[in-house]
Formats: sequence, C-alpha cells, structure tokens
Amino acid sequence: MPINYYIFTALALFSIGIIGVLTRRNAIIIFMCIELMLNAVNLLLVAFSKMQLEDMNRGILKIANNGTDAQLFVFFIMVVAAAEVTVGLAIIVMMYRNTHSVDVNFLNRLKN
Repeated sequence: MPINYYIFTALALFSIGIIGVLTRRNAIIIFMCIELMLNAVNLLLVAFSKMQLEDMNRGILKIANNGTDAQLFVFFIMVVAAAEVTVGLAIIVMMYRNTHSVDVNFLNRLKN
C-alpha cells in the first residue's frame, strides 16, 4: 500500500483529534481526542518505518537497523499514553466526586 494512504489517514485522525480537543467541553472526550492524536502519530511512525525497511530491502538505504527503532518508539509512546490516561481518569473521577460534573469550563470557576 502506498505511503500516501497512511499519511492521509493519519492526517484525518489527527485533524479529528484537534477539532475534538478545541470544541468539546467534556473532559473524557478531550482525553479520547488526545489519544486519537497520539495514535495518528504512531501510525505515521510505523508507516515511515515500514517504508524505510522496504527501501533497505531494495538496497536504497544502507542503515544497520532493521526498521524497529520507530516501532520501539511507538511502544514507549503507548506506555506513556496509558500512564497519562490513568492519571487523567483519576483526576476526572476526583473532579466528578467534588463537582458532579466533568465539564472543563467548570474548572475555571474553581480558581476563585
């Protein structure tokens, strides 16, 4: 499959995530949109790693690794994203217990 399909899909996913973060007020949906943006970046990293591996097999690139650097980086991004979700959901649960709402605009009122 050509790399253009991966780029278009990742761009669409990232755009949906950006729009969701900027327009939604529900904290859970904002976290889901952030995860969508992270997964779009992960898709691009794996696609470019696959493209580099195919170029190495054709003899275009002379690099010692076998294309697993980006995939290892994606693994660490997923681990950090899982930790982020854990902390974020804990904050959302505590916010809901105190305010009985997950609206992020309500947090501005807590500053006073």
